[in-house]
Amino acid sequence: MEQILQKGAILLLSGPSGCGKSSLLNEVYKDIDNYYFSISTTTRDPRVGETHGVEYFFTTKEQFIDDINNGNFLEWAEVHGNYYGTSLIPIQKALDEKKLVIFDIDVQGFEQVKEKFSNITTTVFITTPSLSELEKRLNTRGTDSQDIIQKRITNAKKEIKYISQYDYLLINDDFKLAAKELVSIANIVQIKSSLFNHKNIISKWLN
Repeated sequence: MEQILQKGAILLLSGPSGCGKSSLLNEVYKDIDNYYFSISTTTRDPRVGETHGVEYFFTTKEQFIDDINNGNFLEWAEVHGNYYGTSLIPIQKALDEKKLVIFDIDVQGFEQVKEKFSNITTTVFITTPSLSELEKRLNTRGTDSQDIIQKRITNAKKEIKYISQYDYLLINDDFKLAAKELVSIANIVQIKSSLFNHKNIISKWLN
């Protein structure tokens, strides 16, 4: 199939912090080899255990704003007082290499990615079964202060209103089932018709 693929595909995930996106993506990585996870650049401080260039590229607000002004971001947004963005260069390189490019971004960035790569992008909104369950998970994981948790809950109430704009809605109640569903989506997006060189396929088929 790679010989007739014209370009890579984009799988874009959004959802409230604490809904389990990272854990679900780990199951996708076990099933798919040819992928690139888009690492965001952020101005927030690293959490315990986070490494520059692994979870995020950490930078200053001044440098981030310079990159915005220079057009270096595919998408960017201000969330909870910090900036988050996605550099264009590694994304385009991965797509040229026919990889599945995976995004984990908020609903603000979602619109910017869709605008630029609409024909190759599939979107999934992931959430918990309820707001109370989300709050429970945020408190249980113990990585944020109560002030940050409350900001995340407030943001989640806004994000949930965007679910109708996404191709798929995945409710992470039963983890094994949710993981199976996300793996299925990740595989199916790679045979989307718009990814193929239609002229070459038709020419070979006629011959």
